[in-house]
Amino acid sequence: MRICLTLFCLLAAITAFAQQKSDLKYLNQKPPSLKPEIFAPGIISKDGIYEFGSFFNKAGTEFFYAVNVKGKEEIRYSKLEGGSWSEPVTLLNDQGYGCNDPFLSPDEQKLYFISRRPIDGEGKLKDYDIWYVKRTNEGWSDPVNAGANINSEGHEYYISFTNQGDMYFSSNKGGASHDIYKSEYVGGEFQKPVRLGEAVNTSHYEADVFVSPDESYIIFCATRPEGFGEGDLYISFRNEEGAWSKAKNMGREINSKDHELCPFVTSDGKYFFYTSNKGIYWVDAQVIEHLRD
Repeated sequence: MRICLTLFCLLAAITAFAQQKSDLKYLNQKPPSLKPEIFAPGIISKDGIYEFGSFFNKAGTEFFYAVNVKGKEEIRYSKLEGGSWSEPVTLLNDQGYGCNDPFLSPDEQKLYFISRRPIDGEGKLKDYDIWYVKRTNEGWSDPVNAGANINSEGHEYYISFTNQGDMYFSSNKGGASHDIYKSEYVGGEFQKPVRLGEAVNTSHYEADVFVSPDESYIIFCATRPEGFGEGDLYISFRNEEGAWSKAKNMGREINSKDHELCPFVTSDGKYFFYTSNKGIYWVDAQVIEHLRD
């Protein structure tokens, strides 16, 4: 009887600890409703600072985001340690070249981002390329360029990944308006990117693409004549045959007269994050399901 009681107490303590840790996820913020709310006001979202490009790891215990202060771009980081979140610190700050659009690889061992740094890390500003740093026992490695299969003579923006490691991003290579591309990850290498079809890309600007890890939908920013503001978020769903549906505007519930960009959905599928009016917002991810045909 005493042994059973001890085991019951132990299991209760473990359950309570797991629940406490779960409650602390997402910077211990009260979950949003179907109406978008500013995320972590006074902690992450601060007056006078442009915050964007937010991203949580799969466990919801690491938070990466970009800021622009007086034209200077950098990536900041906060981590759940013990029973509290650390004060956000600057993780990547690449002198005058800037760093933004953070996103972890599927195994969470590489942090991808974009920067205008030259290949050798010195000299004049380059076009935006995709880079990454690796986790090490001492922290993070020096930046590594994602390579010629991904980067071009144009700008490459905003990175997201499928469960298989395929990369989605946008580019204006060849002098065209920004379009969305996919690069398959085969044998440890990214293959030549393929431009998505006309259901997604148009003659207008398409960028900042988030792909759900199971590749069932993508959300991206576009500037189109029928839009509500400077840039709107659109969504396209993938059918069983692998074709993308014609992208639809996510509506006034999400979009406004301002610029909506940098979409991200947490790994547990609960919350949808994006940037609007130079701040980070979050909303219950059920808004996505409401947009399915």
